[in-house]
Amino acid sequence: MTIMSISLNDNIIKDMDNLQKELGYSGRSEMIRAGIRMLIASERENSKLSGKINGTLIVVNEEKDNEDISKIRHDHNEIIKTQIHNHMDSHKCLQIFILEGDAKKIKLLVNELQTSKKADYVKLVIP
Repeated sequence: MTIMSISLNDNIIKDMDNLQKELGYSGRSEMIRAGIRMLIASERENSKLSGKINGTLIVVNEEKDNEDISKIRHDHNEIIKTQIHNHMDSHKCLQIFILEGDAKKIKLLVNELQTSKKADYVKLVIP
């Protein structure tokens, strides 16, 4: 098995350690492997999407990063039918996008948000 080194901030480490205990993972490495397996499975499902689709995109970000998220959103207005923006506790925002359009364009939006350092959580739900 290959050994890799990653950098994580203190908040992620704290959350990870709490979740590890709560879910019963044997260690941090096993928890990271499980997270990577889930990401791979999700991406495999998304790669099968084609044609015109409908979906819901859930995004959580820091309130201070709303402008950056908005810039990404504006680049994809043609597939966003509705947006709900809600301020949550601890200076976070929840954004829900109702999407309709070509699967390639929807996957591009999801990818831009997932790879942005400004989005804390990004989840595409396809019925």
